[in-house]
Amino acid sequence: MTNMTLSTPVRMLALLLLAFSLSGCQTTKNLFGIGDGKKQTELETLDVEPLYALGKEALDDERYDKSERTFTRLVARFPYGELSEKAQIDLAYSQFKLAKYEEATSTITRFIKTYPTNPRIDYAYYLKALINFDRENRWLAKIARLDVSKRDLGATAQSFNDFNEVVRRFPSSEYAEEARLRMIYLRNRMAKHDLDVGIYYYERDAYVSAVGRAKFVLETYPQSDFEDDAVALMAASYKRLGQDALSQDAKRVLESNYPEHPYLTGNWPTERSKWRQLNPFAGDIKK
Repeated sequence: MTNMTLSTPVRMLALLLLAFSLSGCQTTKNLFGIGDGKKQTELETLDVEPLYALGKEALDDERYDKSERTFTRLVARFPYGELSEKAQIDLAYSQFKLAKYEEATSTITRFIKTYPTNPRIDYAYYLKALINFDRENRWLAKIARLDVSKRDLGATAQSFNDFNEVVRRFPSSEYAEEARLRMIYLRNRMAKHDLDVGIYYYERDAYVSAVGRAKFVLETYPQSDFEDDAVALMAASYKRLGQDALSQDAKRVLESNYPEHPYLTGNWPTERSKWRQLNPFAGDIKK
């Protein structure tokens, strides 16, 4: 057989490829946390107090992946005690910030059931409401300019009920006023949703259904931001139904209470009242 020898450049290239391959393996290990013995040792050997401090430091630095991992191990290793209870709330918040809504809901619901007398139980209820509030993908509304009121309102209704629980159970809590403000926002969103349904009926000549939906908005969400549009919808629908007296009654209500409404100049519903598409509560929350 003929002996095959590699030229010096080829050998150098082979050595470089081998070195890169080895370093790549190490990078891959680091990427997936494989072989990261020090971090794993901390999670498995630290006592409860330094372990909680480690998770809290990560949480304060907004490193939510690390805080979630740390608090998860703390709760697993030390299921009882004051720091374990704190860790469960912080774990739910970390999951919330990571948009792990199902996990966050499960964690905070379990906490509420297990520790109903915890000093931070008011915040636990508040956080539960926030999770459903955030479930509406607020960033999508910001970027795509989508009207969130036209989307499914299951999470919105649940969030409203959860905030109501905060106000009902803890009227003196520091979170009560914030919960009330969010309820007002959610109530307007639900009113807008039902108004959109009414206008959908109107634009498809289903005027009786449109009147019914307008009445529903007025009766269910009194003093909402969309009372004027609901009255306008009634006036327009009654007019199409040939019920001029009822249409004029609704128009007079508009003239007395909302004299600048576009219906009165013939520009409605093509020109609708503006709806704040951006969530006014998109900033930081109390913790």
